[in-house]
Amino acid sequence: MARLVWSSLCGMNDLYDFVVGLKALRDYEPTPISDEDMTAILEAARWTGSSKNLQNWSFVVVQEAQVKDRVADCGDFTVPVRNAPAVIVVVEEPGGNVFDSGRAAQNIMLAASAIGVASCPITLHRSDDAAAAIGLTEGRTCRYAVTLGYPTEAAAPKKKGGRKPLDELVHWDRY
Repeated sequence: MARLVWSSLCGMNDLYDFVVGLKALRDYEPTPISDEDMTAILEAARWTGSSKNLQNWSFVVVQEAQVKDRVADCGDFTVPVRNAPAVIVVVEEPGGNVFDSGRAAQNIMLAASAIGVASCPITLHRSDDAAAAIGLTEGRTCRYAVTLGYPTEAAAPKKKGGRKPLDELVHWDRY
């Protein structure tokens, strides 16, 4: 009970609801992301926690249509890449790992949502091609990207079937 009272006093219920309510949105206005908004999103990505605080990632912001098309060709479900005003490709630097890249991508999406920017996670299934498309040097890889744009009215989150119940997902002490 004390934990519930403390979280209510500190506004944690609002934060919890925000995290649980994050949705991937794929319909964007053609308006470019403002420098102020992009900087805020990238700053949140920079502050993501990482294994041993090594921060073995970097970010390539893609805004040019031709480069976006080349990146989109590197995945199987990448229409949002072609339609978004901006895409942030998460680069694993030498020694980086996929878990930390995923954490950075989630921070990008949460920060974007907090300032009114829609986002969608993208898997780059052909990561070697993606690396070539954005000019990565040897030892660096990219498997994930996040599309960004100001949402259209049609992009408003729709009610979906929800999520699987916890008892189908959670195992205690043993699988």
